[in-house]
Amino acid sequence: MRCRPQCPIMTQLVLGVDSSTGSTKVEARDLGSGRLVARTSADHPPTQPPVSEQDPQAWWTALKSAVHELGDLRSQVVAMSVAGQQHGLVCVDDRGDVIRPAKLWNDTTSAPQAAELVERFGAKWWVDHTCLVPVASFTITKLAWLEAHEPEALARTAKVMLPHDYLTWRLTGNHVTDRGDASGTGWFDPVAGQYLADTLAAVSPALDVDMLPTVLRPTEAAGQISAPVAVELGLPHTVIVGPGTGDNMGAALGLGLAPGDVAVSLGTSGVAYMVATTPARDVSGAVAGFADASGHYLPLVATLNATKVTNTVAQWLGTDPAGLADLAMAQASAGTTVSLVPYFDGERSPNLPDATGSLMGLRSGTTREELALAAHDGVLCGLLDGVDALAAAVNAGSNVSAGTLCLIGGGARSVAYQQRAADLFGAPVLVPDADEMVATGAAVQAASVVEGVSVADVAKRWPLAAGSWVEPRHDASDVRPRHRDLVRSLHGFGWGGPGGHR
Repeated sequence: MRCRPQCPIMTQLVLGVDSSTGSTKVEARDLGSGRLVARTSADHPPTQPPVSEQDPQAWWTALKSAVHELGDLRSQVVAMSVAGQQHGLVCVDDRGDVIRPAKLWNDTTSAPQAAELVERFGAKWWVDHTCLVPVASFTITKLAWLEAHEPEALARTAKVMLPHDYLTWRLTGNHVTDRGDASGTGWFDPVAGQYLADTLAAVSPALDVDMLPTVLRPTEAAGQISAPVAVELGLPHTVIVGPGTGDNMGAALGLGLAPGDVAVSLGTSGVAYMVATTPARDVSGAVAGFADASGHYLPLVATLNATKVTNTVAQWLGTDPAGLADLAMAQASAGTTVSLVPYFDGERSPNLPDATGSLMGLRSGTTREELALAAHDGVLCGLLDGVDALAAAVNAGSNVSAGTLCLIGGGARSVAYQQRAADLFGAPVLVPDADEMVATGAAVQAASVVEGVSVADVAKRWPLAAGSWVEPRHDASDVRPRHRDLVRSLHGFGWGGPGGHR
């Protein structure tokens, strides 16, 4: 759906593209001020994990549709960048044809290959060389799957790409990437800034680094849009294309995160990441030591159980998420002895795939309000323990209160999640006004590239930090220690293995 332009005055525009699993979103923003001029979108075909695959042509078709929805605004575009879903594997032959559907980040069929790679090299080796411990989501495990199940497809492969690389290649004809997205592959050293040829060769003798895209600097252009594509999209042939990046890196740019700042995303599942000036190395694998798109690092943790937990508890109590939030807020000042460990569908961080949820501290007088508060607290305690794990993994200790904590995602619109995040964090929390971060971050990168300035310089003049501050109002100092102790008593360990990080 297209937003109406807010001003008829001719101006220079940059496009930020978010190519996610579900859709392509495009934002047109004023180059100078960052003002949103228009937003469009087009859907992608649905996927069905554990086998989650998409035809990359569908991404291109969606991008083309979303750009065409901009109409006459296209004539004002001077630059664009693509932020795409991380980890997906795109294989292209020597004629430029995609060989098979792309395996996406949430395709878990490569779990056996992930386990074999960890066993072969050891978790410490992987962390020392890539800042990651392979799991099924990372791209190298998908290459290993291809070698095991479709060796003929791998033998035909001339170029290996990530989803955003593929779209940048379609735009410019240049096979390039950035260090942020490359850091999620398992064949890139984000500290040395180089590919690991031995690792590729260990997956298959048919693989070598010449098949991989050139890694560009944060403000280095991928190139100019090709003449045929400019006609196809209705864009000026002078449009400059940025290097692009992964979706999490794009979101960090869109939030304007600086070193020490943290984002906690409350979706169906949960994500926490921070911008750091030193790399993260966590041999437990709970923290993925990604690079960011600005020259720093973006350590990240992911949990399986976030807003789907509170949605489920709301159903149990005969209400909806907004009603559950009201119940929780009615209890917040008094607190509760009830604790929820929200591992309803197992858990990824900490690594407890077979775990179940646990509700403790119940009494005959326990109220609906207490259950509602415990549900929100249980989700947030897991993510805030993840924030501590991020800080520990970059040798910054466990105190990250000096930076800003941004609460994003669908759950960030809940008054209970907002207030309890501030209460449990023990410091003010910023809730950004904008719902879309990834496309905004891609637009930031496009502006940075076309102007030849850093993304930090763009962030200073664009309203990326606009939002509402939520102050702590209730004493919740006992909740997180009680939650950590409960996880240890039930499962024997927490974050980072026995004893957890704290």
